[in-house]
Amino acid sequence: MDLILLEKVENLGEIGDQVKVKSGYGRNYLLPQGKALLATSENVTRMEALRSELEDKANAELNEASARAGKLAGLVVTVTSRVGPEGKLFGSVGPIDIAEALAAMGHAVQRSEIRLPDGAIRVAGEHQVMLHLHSDVNVAITIQVAGDGAEPVIDLDEEQATDIAAPEGAEETADNAASEAAEASATEE
Repeated sequence: MDLILLEKVENLGEIGDQVKVKSGYGRNYLLPQGKALLATSENVTRMEALRSELEDKANAELNEASARAGKLAGLVVTVTSRVGPEGKLFGSVGPIDIAEALAAMGHAVQRSEIRLPDGAIRVAGEHQVMLHLHSDVNVAITIQVAGDGAEPVIDLDEEQATDIAAPEGAEETADNAASEAAEASATEE
């Protein structure tokens, strides 16, 4: 399918380029999104008349994205989540959580603009995330995943459990309970 691009499409072409794409990509994405027109003789002449207008619009969008990138560059965003004893999260931190944290800081970022290169964040600590604000504008931010302050669940082995001081008299009651259990089983036999 031959199309004329109305805006820059990443990995495809610039404004006004005539491209050949698979028919499904053209019919299901480029044409309905208004990113392209069918490459007919009428549309080719129409495109030449609209080219400067479309390029001005694209430049305005690029300038707006660059201004947003300037505000977001080097930003450190803290997201709190429940964290286990080994630093692993109960659940994960995804684009929705990051977009909400950015909105709380006063930065309007759509979740579709957030790129997580390794998938959802599942470990506490610092992580680099890319914001894809425009086809030509990407900005890196740092996500700091911290614990929410809740007491983590600690799984102790037997040696660590015996090292913890028991209340006074607890050993005597444990010994008494063990001896009573042994006597009860002996009388039943």
